[in-house]
Amino acid sequence: MQDVGSRTTSVTQVLIATLLVVTTLAVADGIFAPIAFALFILALVWPIQVRLQKSLPRVVALIITFLVVAAVVLALALLTAWSFSQVARWLIADASRLQQAYESLRLWLEERGIVLAVLWSDNFGMSWILRITQTLGGRLNSTFSFWLVALVYVLLGLLEVEDFGNRLKSLRNAAVGTMFLQGAKLTAAKIRRYMVIRTAMSVITGLLVWGFAKLVGLPLAEQWGFIAFALNYIPFIGPLVATLLPTLLALAQFDTWGGVIALFVGLNLIQSIVGSYVEPRVAGSALSMSPVLVLFSVFLWGYLWGIFGAFIGVPISIAVITICSQHPSSKWVSDLFGLQAPEKE
Repeated sequence: MQDVGSRTTSVTQVLIATLLVVTTLAVADGIFAPIAFALFILALVWPIQVRLQKSLPRVVALIITFLVVAAVVLALALLTAWSFSQVARWLIADASRLQQAYESLRLWLEERGIVLAVLWSDNFGMSWILRITQTLGGRLNSTFSFWLVALVYVLLGLLEVEDFGNRLKSLRNAAVGTMFLQGAKLTAAKIRRYMVIRTAMSVITGLLVWGFAKLVGLPLAEQWGFIAFALNYIPFIGPLVATLLPTLLALAQFDTWGGVIALFVGLNLIQSIVGSYVEPRVAGSALSMSPVLVLFSVFLWGYLWGIFGAFIGVPISIAVITICSQHPSSKWVSDLFGLQAPEKE
């Protein structure tokens, strides 16, 4: 009875601690989200600085690494803002045609006994489109301060990585220091591999979407291709949005429902082939994770930290279960969610 009571107490304490941590992360997202994103970037770019330091002074290597990070972030931010702004302008300009397409669809469904107006009449229309556009514009503007804080943390992190590693090695409890150091190395390696695979699949998806949009005559083909590339970094949710947005605008562009349906089917085929067939074969089992965990990670961190949380939700889960795999008492976490056993570098 005492064993059962102690186990119940332990589970309760773990649940309470988990809820407190999640609440803290949600309330203080302005502090923790940039730090998490900076750690994510550090995991990707640290090997660049290490290689540069072999032939250059440490300060010079750090400056070059930081400038590379800043240049890539700026380029991606500008291209993303440009793509979404072009789509938003086109959407506002054709809002009346979208409203007509919606009314046509509503009447067609009502003739078959499906009353769509009851569900959407108060939500869909010119005001709905403008509201969504303004929300997206506000989110894009708010990212500037986020990136600025994250880049400051990246710069500080590049200065501290080696010293932090040395402090871990010098801990009194050498086993704990070794566990965290090895876990950090394995986590960084897995995140880099994940991003290489995800980037390759995103490039393929973006090129296919661009080519398909050109083929069917959909406006803004270049923008749709880049949007598909960017959103593909967010599993499940990103490809869905990248499919629905051009389909929505196709309602105002194509004269027949057949063209709209063909576009929707074609975009879904591209996403399905790349995401469900090509990517698993390229990734193999090196990054195998439970699909439930992947989806949960996107929703959880997206809920806590918005679009940035959804973007790094999977890398955060990779980090957590890789660290857990380093100790026998927590190894069940990595076994349960399908991450491979730790690899030796």
